[in-house]
Amino acid sequence: MQFNISHLIGILCIAAAPVAMAQTAPTMPACPEKNMLYWQAFPPGGESDLSARHQQMVLKKKCAAIDTIIQYKAGAGGGLMWGQMNSLPGDGLNVVGINLPHIVFQPIEGQVQYKTADITPAFWFHYTPDVLVVPESSPHKNFAEFIAAAKKDPGKMSLGGSGLNSANHAAHERLNAAFGIKSIYVPYKGTGDMTLAVVGAQIDGAVTYTPFAIANRAKVRPLAVAMEKRHPLMPDVPTFRELGVDWVDGAYRGIGVPKSTSLENRKKIADMWMAMNTDPEMKELAAKNGFELVNIGNAQMDAFMKERISLYIEGAQRLGLGKK
Repeated sequence: MQFNISHLIGILCIAAAPVAMAQTAPTMPACPEKNMLYWQAFPPGGESDLSARHQQMVLKKKCAAIDTIIQYKAGAGGGLMWGQMNSLPGDGLNVVGINLPHIVFQPIEGQVQYKTADITPAFWFHYTPDVLVVPESSPHKNFAEFIAAAKKDPGKMSLGGSGLNSANHAAHERLNAAFGIKSIYVPYKGTGDMTLAVVGAQIDGAVTYTPFAIANRAKVRPLAVAMEKRHPLMPDVPTFRELGVDWVDGAYRGIGVPKSTSLENRKKIADMWMAMNTDPEMKELAAKNGFELVNIGNAQMDAFMKERISLYIEGAQRLGLGKK
């Protein structure tokens, strides 16, 4: 079947509204009895690591007697860790950072050792909008100049992103299709690895997320952002909607647990992350760094995942994932 690339994956277009909390002040329902291991599927320095550090800090404030120990097992665009997460103890003390659409795209592409059904989400805590950036030294001062240069030399422009068959990869393909250009996607293990390449102008730019643009605001120039309205920390950067394309997308991040984790422990973990996500300090950190908080817990999980998986499967077909 042939798919029209001009309608390439309008995925991640919802900005899920935070679930109303019954309590007026965010409190930790129950702290872990022992230290928690928080496994990361990407190297240090990227958005996943930054959000984990935020959570580590807020959890320490709420549960002073324990530590959240961040562990890294990067590789295969996150697939190495996710393929091994079910071998971790299901004791409620081992949690894994997970990402959408990665955990759907990768198994369809077929180069990882896990299936989407092997992943057990406990909570989705935020999403990060897509953004196109170029190095500060780039001659392209705005989006129109970037597009004009890309059209003048098709196939010459190189744009970085985090991982293959990831939200960055999908956004890159969408950029090409929506604006009639042909740029080359350069995958990196994680956003941290991509930073030197972009800042050092080793590549022409990147299709990344708002936290990257904000954290590197003196070193990169954002040209367009996939939000409903302009980002308050980037008021001069137009949205893709302003540029004529209905594009409000990004990547979700959440917490997964080994499949052997009991329902009771899954609920405890979800309740912990809900309490952290509604903490004033977490809200401030999220706003400052470009994270859009969402609260997808036990009650919403099945419906949310069913909807997301359906949209991603459609998007994967349009990308031709899984076809040799």
